[in-house]
Amino acid sequence: MVLRDSAFAVDDWPAWPTYGLSDDLLPALRHWAQHDDVAAIATLVHISGSSPRPLGSEMAISARGNVAGYVSGGCVEGTVAVQAESVLADGRPKLLDYGAGSPVLDVQLTCGGRIGIFLRRIGDLAQCVAQHDNARRERAELFVDIDFDSGDAVAHREPKPRAEGQGFRQHYPPPTRLMLVGGDPVTLAIGELATLMGVEVGLIRPYGPSAPPPGMALCHYDTRALASALPDLPLDAWTAVYSLTHDMTDDQSVISHALRSPAFRVGVLGSRRKAEQRRVDLHADGFDDADLARLDMPAGLDIGATGPREIALSILAEITAHRPRARPVAF
Repeated sequence: MVLRDSAFAVDDWPAWPTYGLSDDLLPALRHWAQHDDVAAIATLVHISGSSPRPLGSEMAISARGNVAGYVSGGCVEGTVAVQAESVLADGRPKLLDYGAGSPVLDVQLTCGGRIGIFLRRIGDLAQCVAQHDNARRERAELFVDIDFDSGDAVAHREPKPRAEGQGFRQHYPPPTRLMLVGGDPVTLAIGELATLMGVEVGLIRPYGPSAPPPGMALCHYDTRALASALPDLPLDAWTAVYSLTHDMTDDQSVISHALRSPAFRVGVLGSRRKAEQRRVDLHADGFDDADLARLDMPAGLDIGATGPREIALSILAEITAHRPRARPVAF
C-alpha cells in the first residue's frame, strides 16, 4: 500500500470540519470499503476532566486520507489523522495521550482536560461493514471488545465477560427511530428535521397518497387504516412514536398501542386540558405511572413554538433528551 504524504498532512486539513457533522461512521466506512482495503478507527477511550466529546466517540480515517467523525472539539483531529498513517501501514495500534499533563506538549485541549484515544487498523473493512450492516438491519445492539495490546476487536450481540488485560468495550446501539402518525405540516417538518439529525423516520398516514412525502427517505410508510397499520408498526426500545392526527380517538389508539411496546418515548400534540383527560383515560385502561412516564404530552419542550418547524424543533429536542445512549466502558 502506497500512502501519499499529502493525504495525511496537517497542512491539508479541511478549513471547515464537515467531517464531524455526524456521529454515524457507517455510511463513510461503507463507501470506503468499495475503494480501500483498510481503514483506521480512533476511539475516545479515556477522559480526565473536561471533554467536548463523550466517551466512545469515534473518528475514521481511510487509506486515502479521508476522515469521518471527530473525537475532540477540533483540537486533535488533524494530529490523529497523521498518526493513522503508520497504523494503516504496519497495523500496530497506538494509544494516544493528549491534554493537561500529557507528554505531548504541542497538542493541548482548550477545555483543559486530558483524553486518551486508541487508534487501530481495520484489516477487513468489507467484513466490518457487513457486520455492522447486519446488526443495523436487525435493529440489534453490537458490542465490540478492543484489546489495547494487539488492537484486535471482537464483536458480540450480547455483552460477554471481558477478557483479561487492558481494553475498551464499544457499544453500538441501533439508530434512533421516530415513527410518526399524521400528514399535516408539523408531521412533514418533524420528518425533515429528524432526517437531518440522523434519526430514522417512519410514517403512517391513513388513506394517504401512495407515494411518501417528496424528498423524505422513510424506513416505513403505511397508508392503511390505523386498525391495520398499527399492529405492523415496528417498535423497539430505540424507537419513539408521535401521533399528530388531531383526532382524539386516533391519537388515543396510537398512544395505547405504543405504550404497550418498548418504545422509549410516546408523544401527542394537543392542549394541556386534553392531555390531562388522556392521562385519566389511560389510567382507566390499565396503564400505570411507569407507563405514563414515557409520555410527552403535550408534545415537545416548551420553547414557545408556533410554526411547524419550531414545533418540530421542540419535539426533536424532547426525543434527544430521552433517547437511549451508547454505553461504552473501559476495562
